[in-house]
Order: sequence, then C-alpha cells, then structure tokens
Amino acid sequence: MITGEEMNKYLSPQDLRKILNADNLEIVQLCRKASIVPHKDKDGKTYFSMEEARLLKQAKEKKPPMSKSSSQVVVNTLLSSLKKMETDITSSVTESVTKVLDERLEGMDEVVVELIRCKTENENLKNKVNELNKENYKLKNTLNSYKPFAFGLYMKKQEDDILL
Repeated sequence: MITGEEMNKYLSPQDLRKILNADNLEIVQLCRKASIVPHKDKDGKTYFSMEEARLLKQAKEKKPPMSKSSSQVVVNTLLSSLKKMETDITSSVTESVTKVLDERLEGMDEVVVELIRCKTENENLKNKVNELNKENYKLKNTLNSYKPFAFGLYMKKQEDDILL
C-alpha cells in the first residue's frame, strides 16, 4: 500500500504524458521498448516510479532505427570482422599444427637415411650369401668327385659341370 509521502515518488499516467509529451499509445510502445511494466495500486490505478519515468524518457530520446544503408554498413563491418577472425584462427591453427608436425618429424630425416643404408647393406649381404652358396655347392661337387681307391688314396672322377 502506498502512503501520501510515497505517492510523491510516483507518477500517474497523466503526469507521465505531460513529462514525455506523448499519448497513451506512445507510452505503451516506450514501455515495451524499455521493458517496463506499469504498477497498479490497491484501487487498480496505474502509476510509474520516478526511475521508470527517467528510463521511458531515455527510451524516447534514443535515435530512431537505422536506415537500410547504415544497417548494410553494420552488416558489412560484421562480415569483415568475422572474415578477419576466421583468417586469424585458421592461420594460428595452421601454424600450431605445422609446429607440432615439425617437432614430431624432426628426427625422421636421419631415420630415413639409416633405413636406406640398412636396406642397401641387406641387399649386399643377400648377394654375398648367394655367392657363398654357389661356392659351397661347387666345393661339395669337387669333393664328391674324389673317390677312395686303396690305402687312403683317392682317385678323381669326372666332375659334373653345372653352373648356377
């Protein structure tokens, strides 16, 4: 309940119309714009606080909505800002990924060189094994060409000439 002293802190709709120099419809629109809900006393009469009146006056004094050209400028500015942010984010992510890859692949050059050296050595050893197998077969063939004769003497037969 509002007392007489408190009533001095509140304004009736008539007082508000005089202060804002506006009709009821404009006050309703300003209330929506400023998100203000009018109060009602116990008799159902509408009233506004001084602070609400100040907010409504500020809402009325604000500039009208932007024209299409100025709103297009705002949209273009926002788009360019978004494009710049996208570019900044993309470049920073690219830089960080590149840095991580460089760090991870730092020793890979030496590993690749060592791998190539090992592969070459492996091929050389395979060739050497093949040559030794051929020589071993040849020596066994030569050994088998000697047959025991008598009293620890050996006689050489004709060798099989098989080339590998």
